[in-house]
Amino acid sequence: MKLVRFGDLGQEKPGILDSQGELRDASSHFDDYDKAFFNDNGLAKLQKLDISSLPVVDRNVRIAEPVAEVGKMICVGLNYADHAAESGMDVPPEPVLFFKATSSIIGPNDNVVLPPKSEKSDWEVELGVVIGKEAKYVSEEDAMDYVAGFCVVNDLSEREYQIERAGQWCKGKGCDTFGPVGPYLVTPDEVEDFDNLNIWLELNGKKVQNGSTNTMVYKVPHLVHYISQFMSLQPGDIISTGTPPGVGLGMTPPLYLKEGDVMRLGIDGLGVQQQTVERYKA
Repeated sequence: MKLVRFGDLGQEKPGILDSQGELRDASSHFDDYDKAFFNDNGLAKLQKLDISSLPVVDRNVRIAEPVAEVGKMICVGLNYADHAAESGMDVPPEPVLFFKATSSIIGPNDNVVLPPKSEKSDWEVELGVVIGKEAKYVSEEDAMDYVAGFCVVNDLSEREYQIERAGQWCKGKGCDTFGPVGPYLVTPDEVEDFDNLNIWLELNGKKVQNGSTNTMVYKVPHLVHYISQFMSLQPGDIISTGTPPGVGLGMTPPLYLKEGDVMRLGIDGLGVQQQTVERYKA
C-alpha cells in the first residue's frame, strides 16, 4: 500500500493510492496516519478496505508528509562509505545518531526556506523508515516486524551551523523546512528489496546524487535494532538512514543552495519529491 496525506497545511486528510495510481480519500474511515492509527492496527484495517469505493481526490491537491505528528526523527550520519570519504571522515565503528527537529518536517513538494544568514545549506536524499509499533530492545532478526513502511527524506543540512559552530550536528539539521518527507509511506510488501534501491537527487535538472541503498554500511534491520537499545521507537517515528555521495559539501569547490534552486529527488518505488528554495523573509 502507498499511504498519502493530502490537503492544505493544518487541514490534511489520510488517503491511499489505488492500483491505477489514483489518490483516494480515506478520511471517512481514519482520522489521520498518526500514532493512534498505528497503535489501533490501522494498516491491517486499511488493507481490508475496498479502495475502489473511496472518493477520488483532485490531482492538484497539496501532498503532505505521509505521517502526522511524528514523535521523533532519528538520523544516521556517515552511513555510506563513499559519502563519508567525500566529507573527509572515516566510516564510524557504530552508527552515528542525531535528531532532526520535528518542526523541520514538511510535505515533499513544499518550499525549502533557507535561514536568513545561511550560506552553506546542502541537500541529502535518504531512505526513511517509518516505525509501526513500539520497538524496545529488539533483536536484529525481529527488527523488520516493527517497520510500517519506507519513504523518501531530504535531510537538508546547513554545513556552517553543523560543522563550524560549537556543539552537535542538530544546529545544522533542524532548521524549519529542512525535512521534506514523502510523497508516500510505502508498506514493506510493496518494496521488493530495500537493500538495493536506486536513490538520486537532481539540482536544477543536473543529477548530483546517484547511488544505491546497497552501499549502506549499516542496514535497516541493524539500525532498528541498534537504535532500540538506546531509546524506544514509537509508532510514527522516522529513521533517516544516511545519504550517498554527491552532496554540495563534497564538491570542488563546494556548492550550496541559493534562492530559486530546484531539488528533485527520489527512490525506486517510493516516489519523487521536488522543492523550490527560497530565503526566509521576516
